[in-house]
Amino acid sequence: MVESADVRSTTRDLSTRPRIVIVGAGFAGFHAARRLHRLAKGRAEIVVINPTDYFSYLPLLPEVAAGILDPRAVTVPLATSLRGVRLLPGEVSAIDLDRRSVSYVDPDQRDHTTGYDRLILTPGSVNKLLPVPGVCEYAHGFRTVAEALFLRDHLIAQIELADASDDPAERSARCTFVVVGAGYTGTEVAAACQLFTRRAADQRTGLAAEPLRWLLIDIADRVLPELDQRLSATAERVLRGRGVEIHAGTSVSSATAEGVELSTGEFVPTRSLVWCVGVRPDPLIAGLGLPTEKGRLCVDEYLSLPDRPEVFACGDAAAVPDLTRPGQVTPMTAQHAQRQGKQVAENVAASFGTGRMRPYRHHDLGFAVDLGGFAAAANPFHVPLSGPTAKTVTRGYHLAAIPANRARIAADWLLDAVLPPQVVRLGLVQPGEVPLDADHA
Repeated sequence: MVESADVRSTTRDLSTRPRIVIVGAGFAGFHAARRLHRLAKGRAEIVVINPTDYFSYLPLLPEVAAGILDPRAVTVPLATSLRGVRLLPGEVSAIDLDRRSVSYVDPDQRDHTTGYDRLILTPGSVNKLLPVPGVCEYAHGFRTVAEALFLRDHLIAQIELADASDDPAERSARCTFVVVGAGYTGTEVAAACQLFTRRAADQRTGLAAEPLRWLLIDIADRVLPELDQRLSATAERVLRGRGVEIHAGTSVSSATAEGVELSTGEFVPTRSLVWCVGVRPDPLIAGLGLPTEKGRLCVDEYLSLPDRPEVFACGDAAAVPDLTRPGQVTPMTAQHAQRQGKQVAENVAASFGTGRMRPYRHHDLGFAVDLGGFAAAANPFHVPLSGPTAKTVTRGYHLAAIPANRARIAADWLLDAVLPPQVVRLGLVQPGEVPLDADHA
């Protein structure tokens, strides 16, 4: 590997502008970079290394898969949103903590190394895998824009192929869809995509009366097990009302090209297996050789590594102490990642003498779950809501939370409400481009 000329050691002259390197531009990294740029006011060089040139607003990906939102609406360009921040496109391959250097590979597969005075690790997470035979070969993940686009095309293809088939068994299998994981993502994917496939089927006379079977499977005893019981009950009521089969306390034993076998022994013929069982920290973290908790870097309440005060970590990559629940760490959610990103920026600035360090302490403002159509479940400030009111709160929250594209998103929502869906298969993403077992999602 050829090192760039800007590699810095621990003895670098700090009379020059200090360099702050941020690995990853997800919820934590993006908001850390934006807050740091405002705090630094040109007194520090802020560098972001990220595989894509955009920040992806993941909570709205189910609406991309369902054809409601244009994929560009949920991507925030880094160049325009992080003006004044140096952007290095690439995948981080190694970190030398002793030399304070980060190595990465750019899109042309060239190796680079850059140094840092402060390092913020926010590489995020990837699809969580389980040792289930056939899953890596036949399941589709749901963590990226590419995966959402692929799923949309795949669903349309199944409807088209079912309509073209004269074999009743094949038609039934292609009209059967299985989502594994009834957490936040899986529930929203099942809710949005069930409506989308029904609308797509209704546009084809041969399938207008064909039953569509959707199954939502989770080993937990209810949907949305990590959220409030009332949110769970609302979501289950809406999904069951649409005919979605909820298999609680159930898992997948194996997957084949012909279908999936459930832990109950039932074999479900299907060509669609969507894997939403959760996430795991980016594999980069495991390669650092530092203490971890369930794969997440151990940090203190100030989001720094205890023995490496120049290194900070937050978001899905870090096991951040939850000061509101002593002995526990904060869950891997977008809300925590965003808030931690802002807090780590202030603490890094404080390490250079701007402000003072503060421990990360969150205040739960509630959650919102979009259930497609006019349905949603929300508990803002712990007030339980459902139906159109919850839908309004949910969409209002997303418009407030996304850093850009609000007009585009609002326009797409309006058009979806008054116009029939455009059900076309674009073929932009091929199956081999979104493997479930990829290290980076």
